[in-house]
Amino acid sequence: MKIDHPLPAEIREIEHTEITMPDGTHLAARIWMPEGADTAPVPAILEYIPYRKNDKTLERDHARAPWMAARGYAYVRVDLRGTGESEGVMTDEYTEIELQDGCDVIAWIADQAWCDGGVGIVGISWGGFNGLQLAALQPPALKAVVTICSTDDRYADDIHYMGGTLLCDQLSWASVMFGINTLPPDPVHVGDRWRGMWLARLRGSGLWLKTWLEHQTRDDFWKHGSICEDYSDVRIPVYAVSGWADGYCRSVFRMVENLPGPVKGIVGPWSHKYPHVGEPGPAIDWLTEETRWWDHWLKGTDTGIMDEPPLRVFLQDHARPATHYTHREGHWITEPVWPSPDITRTAFALGADGTLATDGDMPGGVRSINSPLWVGRHGGKWCSYAHIGDQPGDQRRDDAGSLTFETAPLSESLHMVGDPYLTLTFTVDQPVAQVALRLMDVAPDGAATRASYGLFNLTHRESHEHPEPLEPGRSYTVNVPMKHVAQTFRAGHRIRLGLSTSYFPLAWPTPAPVTLQVDTAQTTLSLPLRANRPEPAPPFAAPRAGQPLDVSFETPPQSEWVLSEDADTGRLIIDVRDHEGAAHITEHGITHSAEGVEHYSILPDDPLSAEGVVTWTHEMQRENWNIRTETTTRLTSTASEFRIEASLRAWQNEEIVHEEVWHEHIPRNGL
Repeated sequence: MKIDHPLPAEIREIEHTEITMPDGTHLAARIWMPEGADTAPVPAILEYIPYRKNDKTLERDHARAPWMAARGYAYVRVDLRGTGESEGVMTDEYTEIELQDGCDVIAWIADQAWCDGGVGIVGISWGGFNGLQLAALQPPALKAVVTICSTDDRYADDIHYMGGTLLCDQLSWASVMFGINTLPPDPVHVGDRWRGMWLARLRGSGLWLKTWLEHQTRDDFWKHGSICEDYSDVRIPVYAVSGWADGYCRSVFRMVENLPGPVKGIVGPWSHKYPHVGEPGPAIDWLTEETRWWDHWLKGTDTGIMDEPPLRVFLQDHARPATHYTHREGHWITEPVWPSPDITRTAFALGADGTLATDGDMPGGVRSINSPLWVGRHGGKWCSYAHIGDQPGDQRRDDAGSLTFETAPLSESLHMVGDPYLTLTFTVDQPVAQVALRLMDVAPDGAATRASYGLFNLTHRESHEHPEPLEPGRSYTVNVPMKHVAQTFRAGHRIRLGLSTSYFPLAWPTPAPVTLQVDTAQTTLSLPLRANRPEPAPPFAAPRAGQPLDVSFETPPQSEWVLSEDADTGRLIIDVRDHEGAAHITEHGITHSAEGVEHYSILPDDPLSAEGVVTWTHEMQRENWNIRTETTTRLTSTASEFRIEASLRAWQNEEIVHEEVWHEHIPRNGL
């Protein structure tokens, strides 16, 4: 990482200011701008998120926002209502009031003396989501969007459900926000209001996991905020960014294909991170690329960015299977449009003998699988954060509980770019069933690296809105999509397809064990293969950023992922620990820390034994002020319902100030 210091212009920072909403609520903002912007106004860039401008995101913001301000922009970081130092209570993500507040914030920014009236919005994850949603509302001053690691479809392509299956990341993510929602504003900025604001959050934020589990199908709850419901609502330019290890890479392709206005897309090898700190690497000079975008759309400067191909992706080469990568080999390629004329759908037939080939003359027949529930233990997380263990390991161990189909060694390298899918003809013996697909790159020594995967709830075969029970013994055909990826399969390697009836802990299991029978003669794998083009796209420059924040760590960040098995019962146990570190921000004299512990377990033949427990502990300290909170959420299920047990405890200076417990039962609906 190249550190640009000193910056090319003098910067003025407003550490804390408050924006008054029409209902009188005050939202907290931190602003960086060029010195002299009050008399020579500049365009503004808004980032609008719940992750606390004064502590949790300050280290990241400090290396990014001043860098942008030095290039002639006012960078405005606003805490959502009910988060950080903003008043109010946040009861869910992307609510109507959050989006209306966003429109009002944009209008406020455009009206300031230091702003020339033009506003862009940028964000990763939550901020990428609401940036798209605000664009769809068309506030007049909003001119362009940069959306990173986000989605256009809150049901089909978010951390809650995948292919209609319940993602265990839903429990994980709900627990993250459960913990963050317990944190108070900083008294240094809000004064004596802090305690009343804190108590309102503790009492009013609620149990988000319950809300999300009450919406198991694609209903109006998830359609709200999903711009795919009407892409034509988004009329301003959009730059969409993600990574192959991130959970949200598919949305980049849909937006490049469907948005009516100017659009660009980029997908690197990264996890859920900004590209200039992207891991697995190579990270890129994203701040320069982003500035080219803003200069074009907010300043009217011809940077040439819109003369370049609309889609650039990182074509990954083979990598040995590993649960954590710091770097992936490969090179950048571009596509002139999406779908690309350089990509051809190629059908691979499945043989009853386990073969996979483009030759359709294969031995037909039926193959059956009833997967043990430990299949999935090497699947990693739905959304990688580049932590130890959260990417998929060697797939041979999960193959042992799956149906597999494999090509002969490839005579020449194949390049796949896009979304594989399986046209599956099957019968099952239960009314509720799911299928998990894995597409693997198998090295000559047998090591199997997962290149893509897909999950599908077979009760959703006709619709994600209206699931229908399966009729045991009846034959069905369904297309099962897998994640987009750009991957080279080297000559001499094999391509392997794995099918299983479970994939825990990535997906919550069905109520009963399922036997799936696959009619191989009527089942076809479709791969998007790219014609060899000799010219790779020019690589990006090395990453750069501004001077880091002065932070010392009393406890360094660390993570771990431990798999174990009870030798007596066969129970699979996954323990995940994420310690964000105890960070002391020298300039502000505040220390904050957070630690999350996730525990998942299941017996190999009893889906009703599945359990997920997540605990988060947060601490904040300044002089004689000490805050500690602890939240715990436990998810289990019966054949007919999900059960949640949750608790919240909060202390000030070792005195408990709030305690609450929940016991919730939610009926299962085709899950």
